[in-house]
Amino acid sequence: MAAFAMRFVVVLLTFVTVGMIIGALMQLEFIKKLDDSYGAKFSLTRLRGLRGGAYWGDQEDVMLRIGYVKPEVINWSPRIILFHNFLSAEECDYLRAIAKPHLVVSTVVDMKTGKGVKSKVRTSSGMFLSSRDRKYPIIQGIEKRISVYSQIPVENGERIQVLRYEKNQLYRPHHDYFSDPFNLKFGGQRVATMLMYLSDGVEGGETYFPKAGSGQCSCGGRTVTGLCVKPIKGSAVLFWSMGLDGQSDPRSLHGGCEVLSGEKWSATKWMRQNATS
Repeated sequence: MAAFAMRFVVVLLTFVTVGMIIGALMQLEFIKKLDDSYGAKFSLTRLRGLRGGAYWGDQEDVMLRIGYVKPEVINWSPRIILFHNFLSAEECDYLRAIAKPHLVVSTVVDMKTGKGVKSKVRTSSGMFLSSRDRKYPIIQGIEKRISVYSQIPVENGERIQVLRYEKNQLYRPHHDYFSDPFNLKFGGQRVATMLMYLSDGVEGGETYFPKAGSGQCSCGGRTVTGLCVKPIKGSAVLFWSMGLDGQSDPRSLHGGCEVLSGEKWSATKWMRQNATS
């Protein structure tokens, strides 16, 4: 009887020991799978080129800079929204790099012919991205982001214009909407504008809205009445040229203040009522 009991204890201990070993091996395998899964996610995030810590969003979140872009309503009439961190530093540098070799003296639209003509109203230099440029993934990403945040279809947008303002250069107050029938043939009236800032270290060069608000602000070193937005690399201003009633809004009058030092680089996207092509 004693011998039987001893054999039973030995068998039971052996069974328990084997079970513990198998359980331990299974646990180690589970932990290894977790490590592999975590490592794969971390590697994917690094490949996406995100900065400022790990972020597990999908590719569309990355393209739209979800978690980075911070909208701030700065005026209701006219409607003006300031987007902090709208562009990454790399996107700003990219736009400047592809534009710089192609800059020409900026023009304004002639109301009779629809063609660009030189004017003292606008003293910058600039260029429009080409149809080929718009096929580049980084440009398509920026245009998709503009469309999502403005809620205006991509196909309603004109080509992005990149501008450079040097010392003493400016753009006097004007409206983005058209007052002539010629320019309305190509997509209808301009509805809204996204103005993106591409450089830092600029003194002056503010975007000035004379009919927005009743406070005072600094415009090219002068104190003026209205609303001024300081150009900060990566930020963007979205404003509407049409009111909620569907009519052109004269309060959307705006201009680029004189640059006192440095170079002000910006990129403008005008959006229309209908598709532009």
